[in-house]
Amino acid sequence: MRNRGFLSLMLYRICTMLSYQIVAVTVGWHVYEVTRQPFALGLIGLAEVLPYFCVAPFAGYLVDHLPRRKLGMVACLGLALTPLLLMVLTIGLLPIVGVWPIYVAIAFTGMVRAFLGPVYNALFARVLPRKQFTRGASLGSVVFQTGLVIGPALGGALVGVAGKAAAYGTGAAIALLAVAALASMRVTEPPQLLQRAPIFSSIGEGLRFVFGNQIMLAAMALDMFSVLLGGAMSMLPAFIHDILHYGPEGLGILRGAPALGSIVVALWLARHPLQKHAGRVLLIAVACFGLCTIAFALSRQFWLSAAILVAYGMCDGVSVVMRSTIMQLVTPDDMRGRVSSINGIFIGSSNELGAFYDGVMARLLGLVPAVIVGGFVTLGVVGITTWKAPRLRRLDLRDLQ
Repeated sequence: MRNRGFLSLMLYRICTMLSYQIVAVTVGWHVYEVTRQPFALGLIGLAEVLPYFCVAPFAGYLVDHLPRRKLGMVACLGLALTPLLLMVLTIGLLPIVGVWPIYVAIAFTGMVRAFLGPVYNALFARVLPRKQFTRGASLGSVVFQTGLVIGPALGGALVGVAGKAAAYGTGAAIALLAVAALASMRVTEPPQLLQRAPIFSSIGEGLRFVFGNQIMLAAMALDMFSVLLGGAMSMLPAFIHDILHYGPEGLGILRGAPALGSIVVALWLARHPLQKHAGRVLLIAVACFGLCTIAFALSRQFWLSAAILVAYGMCDGVSVVMRSTIMQLVTPDDMRGRVSSINGIFIGSSNELGAFYDGVMARLLGLVPAVIVGGFVTLGVVGITTWKAPRLRRLDLRDLQ
């Protein structure tokens, strides 16, 4: 925490997260206010995810071949541009009607967001020595989860008290604060290559590195499939209404419970970083994630369900910190952008596709059986990973430092 470069990086991270979350909440309200169609809300995610997937591989290439701090500043300016345009649209200064301009703005946000994670991960390795990667990843997870909790609440409060234009303006201002955080950062950049590989060849090199590294690939796949097949968060509204019989205020409590668990475990890992038997701890944590999913599906008491989701978040927090630490330790400095982008595609797809999977399974099996099956599938994923990835099972982080 005495490292000024690391503090600037944490300010960058929480500002980008807060800006993104405030705008996401406001856009959802804005679109539904215009259309009154739930399907229109689903298109928001699609409008963002598709451009993100298309741009992410090229974003990683650029992060590896251009000055990372300056590229991050440009990305944050892009993050500020979307809410500024939406604010102008809300005020009525542009003679445009309908929701298609909102979707265009969100598509632009998806393209910009493809740069934010790779820039963060690349700069992370420049501001901290390797021996501090585990603690740094833990604190980074705390900052991320804090933004995940505060951002939506702040966005909703701004819309309710001051209106959509004020919420958009606040999102833009916070994104500009992220620009200032990077501008003030003192960090050395890696030497630029005199001869650059062709872009598609370079992206392919990043893919070969990830798929050729058993530890990294297994950690990414474990995280992705556990969230994709065993997550329960997308079904919370249905559980609140049909199973727990609680009011809408309960949804906010259950939404925040996993983030609270993640923050607690990340703070613990920052103070007591994992070293010995790290791979076993990761596998046990994901197995407990699956057990928490099953327990949540079987619970009929609201506060018991909330407590289970805190434990669910703690297990997920171990997975997030360990995956981030592994990625930082095993990735060569000149490939951090490309590897981070591939990681983003792995993890970024799991929540959206997981929500679709959960909906299909709930329609086929019923709400509670679908979530129970997801928990058991997660246990199966852990078993397969333990069998097929012995290097991850035997992982000791001291061997990577």
